[in-house]
Amino acid sequence: MPSAPQLELLGLDFHELTELVAGLGEPRYRARQLWEALYRQRLSTLDDLTTFPKSLRERMKGDGWSIGLPEIEKRFVSVDGTVRYLLKFADGQSVEAVWMPEGDGGEAGDGSSAGEEESGGGGYDRATICVSSQVGCAVNCRFCMTALLGQQRNLSAGEIAGQILVALNDHAVEIDRQRINLVFMGQGEPFLNYDNFMKAVRLLVEGAGIPESRMTVSTSGIVPRIEEFGREAVRPKLAVSLNGSSEEGRERVMPINRKWTIAALLSALREFPLRRKERLTFEYVLLGGENDGDDNARELVGLIRGLPAKVNLIALNPGPGIPYTTPSRERLEAFQRILVAGGIPAFVRRPRGRDIFAACGQLKRTTELVELK
Repeated sequence: MPSAPQLELLGLDFHELTELVAGLGEPRYRARQLWEALYRQRLSTLDDLTTFPKSLRERMKGDGWSIGLPEIEKRFVSVDGTVRYLLKFADGQSVEAVWMPEGDGGEAGDGSSAGEEESGGGGYDRATICVSSQVGCAVNCRFCMTALLGQQRNLSAGEIAGQILVALNDHAVEIDRQRINLVFMGQGEPFLNYDNFMKAVRLLVEGAGIPESRMTVSTSGIVPRIEEFGREAVRPKLAVSLNGSSEEGRERVMPINRKWTIAALLSALREFPLRRKERLTFEYVLLGGENDGDDNARELVGLIRGLPAKVNLIALNPGPGIPYTTPSRERLEAFQRILVAGGIPAFVRRPRGRDIFAACGQLKRTTELVELK
């Protein structure tokens, strides 16, 4: 396995870059040039950093510095335009990010979805990028293909932000002209890599110019981190993966419920400091015959009634090794009707990229595509 470069610039904040250029004996304005080059201009190599003298660039390379953008190892394009990227880091590990044009209007994406038409972009006004926070995942949701990988390591702040910068470059996005939504819903549980996730958020807001209002993070319910997240000065919107209407039912599909129960989760969410006009989002993956009955829908209404929240309903996206079936459209709509009748705003999310394993719960670094039933 290849060894990682000695030093990667991507992931350093402005203060850290200022210290770096001072250590090189360079004037302070070099830090601003480097900051702009990394996050606004999204440069790929030090050779592209032409605001620096060639002698300085060569010195930095000689000292072991590199930009640190991940490499596009594979790129899968769906019939619906979704694109799934397999991105490789310097240590040989890889994760997935997904791109979707004509995004979901800033709402939480479909758990692992994003897409496009052709590289080079320009033919759309907005897009959603779904980002991973870990290599694999330790949460072990029974309906998710990422769980089959187990957790291998956390991503650095630079590796999280780098996924987004690579996708923006691949589609020649102009941040000031095109609306980009970010959903931290790919591989991994962001709140189990909290510090790196939050640093990446700040880099993307302050450096890349993507507003926090266009970001959503999904958690399986790490209660202490939810409380900490509510105290952040800069933070994305919050979505919670619920997927069960009772303690017993949720525990069957999400073993993490043994540690942080629905009761503990809802208690933390009732205290969560929402901003003006902000709502919580609950994500509910419907599993045929498991959690999709009328009784489940009525139980769900009873759980979340009174919270400023909406529910995104997701029919299971199938995949090898997943022991559940996808409910019918009629069952999905019946479930939705019960929620709406109970006063809960509920929306059915359209799956994107199922054929390339890019949809919610399908991210498993799949390279051999098979036909799904």
